[in-house]
Amino acid sequence: MEGSYDVIVAGSGIAGSLAAATAARNGARVVLLDRNDYSQTGKKTNWGWVCGDAVAKSHTDFITEKIGLSFGEPEIDLKVDGVYALSPDLEHKFIFDGEGYTLNRPRLAKKLVDYAKKQGAEHITKFEVEGPIIEDNKVVGIFGRDEKHEQVKVRAPITIDTLGIASMLRRKLPQNEYIGKEVSTDDIESTGRYIMNVELDGEDLRYYDPKNALIHLNQVLAPGGYGWVFPKRNRRLNIGLGVEKKSLDIRNQKLNKKDTLHMLIDDYVKWNPLIKSWEVDPEDGNGKGYWSVTVRRQQDSLVFPGYMGAGDSMAMPNPISAGGIGPAMVSGILAGEVAADAVSEKKFGMENLWEYNIKYNDKYGNKTAGLEVFRIYLQSLNNDLINYGMAHFITEEEAVELSYGRVPELTIASTFNKLLSGISNINAFRNLLFCVSGMKKLNAHYKSYPKTPKEFGAWKEIVDKEMKDVKEKFKPNPV
Repeated sequence: MEGSYDVIVAGSGIAGSLAAATAARNGARVVLLDRNDYSQTGKKTNWGWVCGDAVAKSHTDFITEKIGLSFGEPEIDLKVDGVYALSPDLEHKFIFDGEGYTLNRPRLAKKLVDYAKKQGAEHITKFEVEGPIIEDNKVVGIFGRDEKHEQVKVRAPITIDTLGIASMLRRKLPQNEYIGKEVSTDDIESTGRYIMNVELDGEDLRYYDPKNALIHLNQVLAPGGYGWVFPKRNRRLNIGLGVEKKSLDIRNQKLNKKDTLHMLIDDYVKWNPLIKSWEVDPEDGNGKGYWSVTVRRQQDSLVFPGYMGAGDSMAMPNPISAGGIGPAMVSGILAGEVAADAVSEKKFGMENLWEYNIKYNDKYGNKTAGLEVFRIYLQSLNNDLINYGMAHFITEEEAVELSYGRVPELTIASTFNKLLSGISNINAFRNLLFCVSGMKKLNAHYKSYPKTPKEFGAWKEIVDKEMKDVKEKFKPNPV
């Protein structure tokens, strides 16, 4: 295998398969490595393809536009009109995202890897990637173990890392100013979900909506995160929640509880009055699972000499929704494009790979630092403040702007008359103004993303300072 490829793609999940397909389609010799066998391609953990399984139509359209791959049954499970976020008291709801789909993740994974193979990528399964080969402070390949557990080295001028949040490639990079090797636990949500066959008792669009995905904001049920109920076809649901560890610890201490993520998910199912009876869906052994997901901006740089990262390995899930499928799709396509261009030009330096940073920032990444600020602010609110804020602080139009990472104009002069007396409400609103100000600064800063690696250090210093100020001001306070 050594020396026979232009591009190594490590991990054949969504980002990896799309990166391999795009690079191969554009003329590169690509090998796509995965630890699973073909029947379990794209499987994230031992539990399965654990995920909320939802994606916006705009992201699947992006794939079709870029590489001509379209989607339908069986990988598309159900079309939804939108995503709604509900207040803890269920009295207020805001549209959170537009038209999209709930997916059959195992079927989607196979469709994508089959497409990559059709474009010419070589797919090697049962291969455990253990780390990068480093020479002259750049990545020149990977080492790992094949299906016979024998040590193997694979060399190529470009390696694309799509191994996920715990990637051994990222974590074993040399110390550098571009890519952080570890992710703070404060920026990680522990999540879990059931895919269940259900019998529902009655109708109530606050708890289940056959045409829309629902997000429940509730700091007691899901401290530091939220619960979700996503419809699927044939009387099935994807139902789950995510929690932030520090918020859960605070909540348990104040309420004198010892709840775990597993217990909270079961409580969330019981909390839903429409679920009369249920059983875990047995298909693909994918009915129940737990995983970790980042809720921060993507890595400030996605490239290092000889190395590119995409999807969860680069902390790309949306900081508010924790949705990772869309950014994985976008990043996989763009990483494959830039890698193929570098191969075609036989230019593999940092300056050539840097184009990937610019493309991803322009398409998706420029809003995520602002969304991270808003997520940190939300985690500082208890249920009463979330209820009051959704009723009085912002309009539905402003909430939509915030959820998309755009910053509405909020001023004390125009909004203060919405406030009732109460120092907690007033302080929370003033904090919202601080939050929006921080979002605005970061959104503007990301519009001037550095065009070359030489400008990166000074640019990153400003990002780090803004984030430090936000985290010092807003501490988790779920109850």
